[in-house]
Amino acid sequence: MAKRVMIAGTSSGVGKTTLTIGIMAALKKRNLVVQGFKCGPDYIDPSYHTAVTKRVSRNIDSWMLSREVIRDIVERSGRDADISIIEGVMGYFDGKSPLENTGSAAEIAVITESPVLLVVDCSSMARSAAAIVKGFQTLHEPSRIVGVIANRVGSEGHFNIVKTAIEQECKIPVIGYMKKNNDLHLPSRHLGLIPAIERGELDSYFDSLAQEVEKTIDLNRLLSISETNNLQEVENSIFHEDPKVNVIIAVAKDAAFNFYYEENIQLLKSRGAEIQYFSPLANEPVPEDADGLYIGGGFPEEFAEQLANNEVSKQSIKELIENGLPTVAECGGFMYLTKSIQSTEGISYPMVGIIDGNVMMQPKLAALGYREIVGVNNNFLMGEGETAKGHEFHYSTFIPNTEQVPAYALKSRFGQKQDGCVVHSLIAGYVHFHFASNPKLIDNWLNACLKYQQQKRK
Repeated sequence: MAKRVMIAGTSSGVGKTTLTIGIMAALKKRNLVVQGFKCGPDYIDPSYHTAVTKRVSRNIDSWMLSREVIRDIVERSGRDADISIIEGVMGYFDGKSPLENTGSAAEIAVITESPVLLVVDCSSMARSAAAIVKGFQTLHEPSRIVGVIANRVGSEGHFNIVKTAIEQECKIPVIGYMKKNNDLHLPSRHLGLIPAIERGELDSYFDSLAQEVEKTIDLNRLLSISETNNLQEVENSIFHEDPKVNVIIAVAKDAAFNFYYEENIQLLKSRGAEIQYFSPLANEPVPEDADGLYIGGGFPEEFAEQLANNEVSKQSIKELIENGLPTVAECGGFMYLTKSIQSTEGISYPMVGIIDGNVMMQPKLAALGYREIVGVNNNFLMGEGETAKGHEFHYSTFIPNTEQVPAYALKSRFGQKQDGCVVHSLIAGYVHFHFASNPKLIDNWLNACLKYQQQKRK
């Protein structure tokens, strides 16, 4: 038997992330190997999981990825763990459509055959909490909900009232609670949060959260109800090691650039790429043997002054792209490669300058959502009509100085809108690609890297 459980919520903001990382931290204190997963495309919550469990947390998204790929990721990543913990997304049934479960935590619970603990905000209610749980149980079969955690209760007495009502009416256990005013609320998800996690500044918070969880949540009961069947190993896995090329991909990785789907890196490795990390924030040049370059998302605006002054990195990247190094840049990486980033205070910081345009930070979210991507011009990454899926999330806008050659189109119910840009050997744009949605793009990229490698040797 495997141990696998989803922590889902009745809505966004119900406290499931706080509870998830608290449970992870408490189980880690028991010397258990915990593997984290996050439903949906979010990068920040998996960063918490990784910091607590010391294992890379994986995104599983039933809109971007097929059923088989999701099961494959969960089986492969969790096979050597004592327990896998999946954090849900939004409300349990919230997904792409109000009429079905596509893209929801509920769909992923069914795909991964995972028991579900439902987190309910029980502030200002008693018996009514049972009505909420009952509704979640009966909206869709199978609900897979096997237990409840009562969040934001006023006292232990309040918890006992809620527990009695839910267990009588819903016939499932309420395994614990968290108090309303415990001073252990998750820190604000501001843009400097990821660097703070990486610096270890939240370690004491994680430890305090684990102590609170140990006091008020029955972890033994949690471990018991998490028992479920082992997922079968997927035949013909897209992650199966099948080296086709022998190339080196340089990957920008530091506090400014750290948004990468782990499966993207894994797909590169499985096809023969060696990954070499370097840090633009530390003014490191691109590794000299690189045959390809990947600059992912992150928070370059948080480090704009430092990045602007790091001429070694900037010149290295610019010269190599101009010389034909096949490069993919997403969101933060795209911003870094423009002429400049202008802060919300109006201060402009010079960046790499390979893309003829400027980025302006906005006080509000500029774009958020899933993206269906279609190739419109044959380039090294996407052929005409090839498709992939991804996600967009940013607080900035790009102002081009000249007309850009689009890298792809974004498909919607309104038609197609050309987006991204092609410059020399660079494919760049705001979209975060999930290459497991179409591994052919990885093959395209690595073939371009191989050609570049051969040209270097001439």
